[in-house]
Amino acid sequence: MIRHLPRLILGILCVLLFLGHAGRLWHIPFVSSLDAYLYDVRVRLFMPNTVDERVVVVDIDEKSLAEVGRWPWGRQHIAEMVRRLTDDYKVAVVGFDVVFAEPDESSGLKVLEDIGRRQLKQDAGFQQSLNRLRPSLDYDKRFADVLRGRPVVLGYYFSSMDAAQTSGQLPPAVFPLSAESSHARQFIDWKGYGANLPVFQKAAMSGGHFNPLVDVDGISRRVPLLVSYQGQVYESLSLAMVRAALGNAQLKLGVPAQDAAIEWLQLASPQAVLTIPVDEKVSALIPYRGYERSFRYISAVDVLKGRISKEELKGRIVLVGTTAPGLNDLRATPVGGTYPGVEIHANLIAGMLDQNIKEKPGFVMGIEVLSILLLGGF
Repeated sequence: MIRHLPRLILGILCVLLFLGHAGRLWHIPFVSSLDAYLYDVRVRLFMPNTVDERVVVVDIDEKSLAEVGRWPWGRQHIAEMVRRLTDDYKVAVVGFDVVFAEPDESSGLKVLEDIGRRQLKQDAGFQQSLNRLRPSLDYDKRFADVLRGRPVVLGYYFSSMDAAQTSGQLPPAVFPLSAESSHARQFIDWKGYGANLPVFQKAAMSGGHFNPLVDVDGISRRVPLLVSYQGQVYESLSLAMVRAALGNAQLKLGVPAQDAAIEWLQLASPQAVLTIPVDEKVSALIPYRGYERSFRYISAVDVLKGRISKEELKGRIVLVGTTAPGLNDLRATPVGGTYPGVEIHANLIAGMLDQNIKEKPGFVMGIEVLSILLLGGF
């Protein structure tokens, strides 16, 4: 026994080290990296590798930029695209993976109004012409008018920087969060945001953030479905779009017992009742269907100019995003190092509808601890 004592002590220390990691008392980077790698391998092995026709990406691609012009486009183009999608193509819901944070002054209306206040203030003909042209040249108002009464969800982002700025207007929160709430610590708390102009957010049906969680290795594996900001809880873009597609489904927190942690979210509507498992940060694992282009992509300019048949889009859930190089919406994921960010939201929407989001039940920690004790003791 004395001869083997150093080896026994070393073995016990190793068991205690892994027990602390399994019990979340401390963090072993190598073990976490290995676990993440094995998770990514499982994702790639078991993903269906099929194209989901229910969710369509309207892509602001190089073809669209070549025909319409460089981004950002004038809001009259965006307004016409939304009108075509909702009125002509009868899509179920439109979600934007872009932010409309700045006023559009490309029409020259501001310059004309400035001239009308100064040089041509007394010119009655100019004033009459300006009043007649103003509705068609106010592109922001045209876009807001199109948003009003249509199933459109606007996207925005949160920032975690301590000195983060705020711009635009957030959508209405899904519910307030009391500091005394037993769930307050579960929600990721953000410091600032970049949202859409108030005139757009007030006119839109709702809004959702498009922040994925980025792990220490730079890979996006989860999205927080609910987050907090200044005592209010806000939903993700994918969750907001699914709720809109189900007719503004009611959101409920899944708590197995009083004062227990949130383990799932429930969406209840006459069409369906969906259960979405979440982790300790109210985040969901992204159920990647396959590599890039696991969803149908349609060029935004083809929608804008009516080149697509109505049957291709009728009843679909539409995400407007970009894959054009230089517009910086590419992410590192388990299925690709330069994966379109818009497709992350598409995967989550499909996973919610299929009830196919993977979960890690609360009892897994107990199983891990017991397994380490038994194997370590052996």
